[in-house]
Amino acid sequence: MKRMQALAAAATLALATAATAQVKWDMPTPYPVTNFHTENIAKFAQDVQKATGGKLVITVHAGASLFKAPEIKRAVQGGQAQAGEILISGYANEDPVFGVDSVPFLATSYAEAAKLWKVSRPAIASRFDRQGLVLLYAVPWPPQGIYSTKPLNSVADMKGLKMRAYNPYTSRIAELAGAQPVTIQAAELAQAMATGAVNANITSGATGYDTKAWEVVKNYYDTQAWLPKNVVFANKKAFEALDKATQAAVLKAAAEAEARGWKVSEEKNGFYVAELKKNGMNVSPPSAQLKADFERIGRTMTDEWLAKAGPDGKAIVEAFRK
Repeated sequence: MKRMQALAAAATLALATAATAQVKWDMPTPYPVTNFHTENIAKFAQDVQKATGGKLVITVHAGASLFKAPEIKRAVQGGQAQAGEILISGYANEDPVFGVDSVPFLATSYAEAAKLWKVSRPAIASRFDRQGLVLLYAVPWPPQGIYSTKPLNSVADMKGLKMRAYNPYTSRIAELAGAQPVTIQAAELAQAMATGAVNANITSGATGYDTKAWEVVKNYYDTQAWLPKNVVFANKKAFEALDKATQAAVLKAAAEAEARGWKVSEEKNGFYVAELKKNGMNVSPPSAQLKADFERIGRTMTDEWLAKAGPDGKAIVEAFRK
């Protein structure tokens, strides 16, 4: 009898220890569950749980359901959540280096964007570390184009338009084009377009597809202006509290998610643009004049960015242009 009691006690202790050993992370993300970024994050979380034998369970809270998009970085820094996803260029006012991927016409293809990420990642990771964060991986959106309720043959045609801005760079483009920047998060974009709160928008085919842009706007110009990235990161204290094997599993899953995400983004770019056409949008490359106007804006904004970003910014651009 005593032996059976001892065995039962040992089993209870083992179960309690196992329960205690399991770590649970909350991970807020800004985009819907059907978005390719969110799908990639869900796979990342599954890979981590599998690789750690259930020792680390990451619960993904999609669609800004746990924290709104602008709140996610601060929530992870403060330990309210243990991991998160942000559009890194949305924090360019915090540090100009965070916005390097959204300097117009600096990197306009997946190959160029990958090179820019390689040379800028160390500086961004260092800044995250100082803020109590661990940079895990980044995945780009497809190249950015212009949605407009009216035809655009030149930048002059944008004068007076209410243009959705999602980071300091899109705000600056609007200003230089004579449009009115309006800050709208992705989750509210469809309603803002439907109500006329905005009537122009620079974003990817992916966001146009997610928001069914064809229901409220008919023109899309495939300018391929830049490829902004979403960054996935963790709270540094939470990460360092993991044992070394679990840390290694997280980093391995992150590297795999980054490679997978870049591949899917490029593959889906053609699909998204085709869907815009299929649903009745006028999809075309920018006119020669519109392209020239945007390249001029791009040169102005590159010079402005370099002036703000200092030595780190100069080193990044020089390494990128080699």
